[in-house]
Amino acid sequence: MKFVAQRVASAALCVSGELVSEIGRGLVVYLGVKTGDSEKQAEKAMEKVALLRVFEDGAGKMNLSVRDVGGEVLLVSQFTLYGDAKKGNRPSFTEAERPERADALYEHAVSYLRSLGVPVKTGVFGADMQISQHNDGPVTIIFEC
Repeated sequence: MKFVAQRVASAALCVSGELVSEIGRGLVVYLGVKTGDSEKQAEKAMEKVALLRVFEDGAGKMNLSVRDVGGEVLLVSQFTLYGDAKKGNRPSFTEAERPERADALYEHAVSYLRSLGVPVKTGVFGADMQISQHNDGPVTIIFEC
């Protein structure tokens, strides 16, 4: 399982021109599920999201988590994180989990992150989504477990 987390001042997600989710200060997290990933890995990844200290404290140091600052997370399923472009220019997605299993793990990740006290908004699994985000920093963290 892999995620890319970006610190944002705000973000909005639309499907077919309709607003689906919107957050203020927080993190946009793109979550990729690899073949064979487990619920335990999803939980480990979401614990990392909840506790990731990428927000500044009073001294200007990145020392606070999204929970500490009362932020939100926009969690978006992103199978293309497992795109492999080593051969040629068209990525292969053979490492990405099948949609049914990936969706179940994505939903588990959403539920688990909420259980950690983090407000979570979501995308629409498998949909063509348009995401607007106002990055703050920019700060981008990549994590794989």
